[in-house]
Amino acid sequence: MSVVKTADDPELQWGPCPPFMPDGCNIAVLQGDPSKTNADIFFKVPANTDIPDHWHNSAERMVLISGELEVTYEGETAQTLTAGSYAYGPPEKPHTARCGDAGPCILFIAFVEPVDAIPTSEKD
Repeated sequence: MSVVKTADDPELQWGPCPPFMPDGCNIAVLQGDPSKTNADIFFKVPANTDIPDHWHNSAERMVLISGELEVTYEGETAQTLTAGSYAYGPPEKPHTARCGDAGPCILFIAFVEPVDAIPTSEKD
């Protein structure tokens, strides 16, 4: 069936992020099963929040819904996303981010592989 959701949809079921993520971090599954391939989520963090260095087994296709998010991938220059910005993150590439003071950051993320986030300190 088709799916239409907005970030403020009262029917969204927000759950916690992995424990290494900052306080106030939440995820809502929009479509699919996050333990399987091709799931879509909203990722939300409060304003003025640092997202620690981490990586994913999956590539990420992202669109920032609200806020302003500075993302830095290992070996690359920081990029600032504003509402409506698209970004692609390659699989297994460590990155950090910071949600600025423009309000909470809500990021749509389409995962190719199952949804995960692993602290870079645990990378082999």
